[in-house]
Amino acid sequence: MRKILAFLSVLLALAFAFPLTLTDDLGRTVTVKAPPKRIVTMLPSVTETVCALGACERILATDDYSDWPEGVRRLPKAGGLYNPNPELIVSLRPDLVLVSKYGRLYETLERAGLAVYAVRTETYEDIFRTTRTLGRLLGMEAQAERLVAQIQRQVYAEESRAARFQARPRVYYEIDPTPYTVGPESFIGVLIQKARGVNIVPRELGLFPKIAPEFVVERNPEVIVATYPGALETIRARPGWGRVRAVQQGRICVFTGEQNNLLSRPGPRVAQGLRLLVDCFHGR
Repeated sequence: MRKILAFLSVLLALAFAFPLTLTDDLGRTVTVKAPPKRIVTMLPSVTETVCALGACERILATDDYSDWPEGVRRLPKAGGLYNPNPELIVSLRPDLVLVSKYGRLYETLERAGLAVYAVRTETYEDIFRTTRTLGRLLGMEAQAERLVAQIQRQVYAEESRAARFQARPRVYYEIDPTPYTVGPESFIGVLIQKARGVNIVPRELGLFPKIAPEFVVERNPEVIVATYPGALETIRARPGWGRVRAVQQGRICVFTGEQNNLLSRPGPRVAQGLRLLVDCFHGR
């Protein structure tokens, strides 16, 4: 009887919660009439969060890069930020499409009459804000709070492990060889800090700035993290970088494939990305 009453109370709460109107990260008003059962996710971090909430079975299709958990690899793929496939998305008749705030995909889908919510995931706090928002959109607020608490516990465990080390190495993080890097207020920048690293990039340059290679030589980091194939050879070959302490001492950590996903996706596995940085910075 107690379980039946609990189930009925959840249904009653959902009945009062919907229709739900929220403002997305483009400042648009989005209304969801009922808890969506047919979802398309166009961001890997959002796909992972929806699945971590326990709603993976609601996903009809994802972007090309969503590959975790393993089951989503078998779903239809609807392109990426620069090559979306709106025709496929519309044909699936989803109740809700979750897209990046960047790009114009939402315009095409809106014209087709679909509910589209745009998401921004750039800062550390965005991880938890987005999780709670998805919980509201899916009618899973309690699950979202539990997931937030779980992520925070896992991050705290890694942060506590890092706190045992005295060293705070100067760190340069390179996303690609352009080179693009990360500012201290980006979610990766916060992970660097939690791993007891000191980001050489000042916050006034922004969240994900493009910099001049000479800047890194001047700042002389003790550790370099790079997340693209061939990074080790690329970094070693740059003029003047032989003087950088991280290059001289061989303290260059290159993370590609699944490891890069752990670091680059601001979602439920963020603590695993933090663990990689702790091990890199402190030699474990």
